[in-house]
Amino acid sequence: MAHSTPNDVDHALAYPEPPASPLWHRHRAKAHPLTPEQQRRNRELLDIAQRTTRPRSPRPTETLAEAS
Repeated sequence: MAHSTPNDVDHALAYPEPPASPLWHRHRAKAHPLTPEQQRRNRELLDIAQRTTRPRSPRPTETLAEAS
C-alpha cells in the first residue's frame, strides 16, 4: 500500500474556497398563506384534474421505417 509523503499535496486543496456568490443569497418576498377562497379554488381544480382523463394520442400501426 502506498503511503503519502509531505511533498504529496493536492494543490486543489491548498487554497481557501472562494466566497459564495451573492446571487445565492437573494432576499425574496416571503410566502403568504392562501386565502380561504384560494384554497377552495385549488381544491376544486385538483378535484377536476383527478376526475378527468387526458386524451391519449393513438399509436401508429406502422413503424417509422415502414412509413418511408
